[in-house]
Amino acid sequence: MVTVFLNSAAGGQPQDTRDRVAAFFEQSGVEARIVPLDARADLQAAVRSAVASGADSVVAAGGDGTVSSIAAVLAGTATPFGVLPLGTLNHFAKDLGIPLELEAAVKTIAARRTIAVDVGDVNGQPFINNSSIGLYPDIVVEREALRATGYRKWTALAVATTRVLSRYPGLVVRVTTAEETRVLRTPFLFVGNNEYEVEGIRTGKRAVLTQGQLFACLAPRLRARDLPILAALALAGRAKRNPALASFTTTELRVDTPGRRRIRIALDGEVVSMAPPLHYRVRPASLNVICPEPGIQPSGR
Repeated sequence: MVTVFLNSAAGGQPQDTRDRVAAFFEQSGVEARIVPLDARADLQAAVRSAVASGADSVVAAGGDGTVSSIAAVLAGTATPFGVLPLGTLNHFAKDLGIPLELEAAVKTIAARRTIAVDVGDVNGQPFINNSSIGLYPDIVVEREALRATGYRKWTALAVATTRVLSRYPGLVVRVTTAEETRVLRTPFLFVGNNEYEVEGIRTGKRAVLTQGQLFACLAPRLRARDLPILAALALAGRAKRNPALASFTTTELRVDTPGRRRIRIALDGEVVSMAPPLHYRVRPASLNVICPEPGIQPSGR
């Protein structure tokens, strides 16, 4: 039996989405137990219980937050992981070629073709997309504060970004890899699970999630308010030639933030507080994800 954890806030009307998911699994000949989630649910405990009870596979039906939370539990287990992308951005699903159209995504899960993909880890906390410190976590905190006062999601994001960019002083970091240690000031440090494109129309996407690498990116020569210029250069395909942007791949790195006892850190879009140093590492081939056959262009992408 497939256990499907359905984020009740994703995919439009909750009951309608649940009925459609159930119908598509039935049409595919797959027995599915659908577990609706709400803000009060202890999702990771529910996933652990499903794994312990012998679920054939576990499916995340929701956005990147739901997908990441469930993947964090399944990483390192043999349980296949399916994704029904019902969120706004669906980064993980897009990078793996998982169909965005619900019926096609269910058919992908029914076919049960799996690949073992990498997972990132920082101080024991897994992430499937990326982690960052500096600007982005502060923008997320500001955005959520604005949403609590009645701002719509995208308006809140735009206002929060403008406010944080105008005042952010930068962050001093000591970054240590097997090759070197560097101390510098940067508006952000971004660490991706495998390499991200940083310029052109594929900016923010990954070609593969199986190279066993982390991708680190920072801008030691820029002030926060100059980042929109860097974003424009990225879209124009000129970011890599800009000396203000530094990036590298590694399997492990340590990040210290001198003078700070705790620091905000974003993990797949969710903000938590951690005590430095931050120890990043890659966990190769640790998550078994159900994906389409290679070379098939899924509908809805």
